Amino acid sequence: ISRSDPTMSVSEDCSSDLDAGGLVEDFKSALDADPLGLSDAVAAIQTLLQFIKDSKAGTIAGLRDDLKKATEVLSRAKTSTVSVSSGCELFLRFITLTSLEQSSFQELKRLLIERGTMYLQRVATSRQKIAQLANPFIRDGTTILTHSRSRVVLQLLKEAAASRKRLKVFITACTIDGSGSQMQKFLEESKIPSKIILDAAIGFIMEKVDLVIVGAEGVAESGGIINKIGTYQLAVMAKALNKPFYVVAESFKFVRLFPLNQDDLPNVEKYTSVDSVADSHPYIDYTPPHYISLLFTDLGVLTPSAVSDELIKLYM
Repeated sequence: ISRSDPTMSVSEDCSSDLDAGGLVEDFKSALDADPLGLSDAVAAIQTLLQFIKDSKAGTIAGLRDDLKKATEVLSRAKTSTVSVSSGCELFLRFITLTSLEQSSFQELKRLLIERGTMYLQRVATSRQKIAQLANPFIRDGTTILTHSRSRVVLQLLKEAAASRKRLKVFITACTIDGSGSQMQKFLEESKIPSKIILDAAIGFIMEKVDLVIVGAEGVAESGGIINKIGTYQLAVMAKALNKPFYVVAESFKFVRLFPLNQDDLPNVEKYTSVDSVADSHPYIDYTPPHYISLLFTDLGVLTPSAVSDELIKLYM
């Protein structure tokens, strides 16, 4: 919301205390209703949109503060805090890029809801756009290595299979949360041949694959990615054996972070519990841009160096 808007200085707030528990329940209900199709970030955006509709705030300042608190609550509700926080931030940025000179607060609220619905419809098509862009890069008979579970990677593989391309997919077990098994289950349902491999077997299997495709929790300003732990070593191994390393990610995962190493990632995003950082294994890692061949996004096919320009456009 524009800093120049005069109502921003109004401190009066008619809204009731934020129901954090109810907000988290709504968020989890949205995810449970569509565990395969709905990403954490989109579920959070849906929850925020409903929150705006139900809000009892009587001023712009009150609504803004409530939305900020709601975003913080949702970011703490899931381990994928990077995608949730970036998705919510871009959602709020989009809906407030409109004239605030309305005749009444209710009219302004209606306009915010209208723009929020428009944004939600736009991000709902992102995954399919990415699959269509990346599909030509997968040839018939390709052997692919992927990591953990990614809905965008799954959509891409389904798109390739629908094009009558014969695929063989290796999936890392991702022992930190067992998400590799979930990915294999989804691939089996789509009748795409796949095999789970040990995380420690990446080097052994790399010479047998044609390319590596991973999703991302977040895409940093540098063009590097933040993703499930183990992605970094996968990229290093792919680089060593001259295998293409492709990333598929929606633009709402673009984050305003510029990490230079693993320690630059905030602990609240690296660990499931910041209270036991010393005893915990990190949940995510950072893969520098020079290990990434291309990024396929709903904004187009990007080199890592082009990400910063696209990020600037998103926040202009």
